[in-house]
Amino acid sequence: MKEVILSLLTGIIVGFLFALLKLPIPAPPALAGVTGIVGVYLGFKLFQMIAPMFAK
Repeated sequence: MKEVILSLLTGIIVGFLFALLKLPIPAPPALAGVTGIVGVYLGFKLFQMIAPMFAK
């Protein structure tokens, strides 16, 4: 849980600094970005579940 809180805090600080410096946000649009991250995570987990079936 500590890792999640630190990630969130870091993201908030980076987002604040980008806004302060009037730079474009370094992330895709909100829903698309979150969906992409979830997709990457699910793909990784799917591979971990399937890989042992082929390893001999």
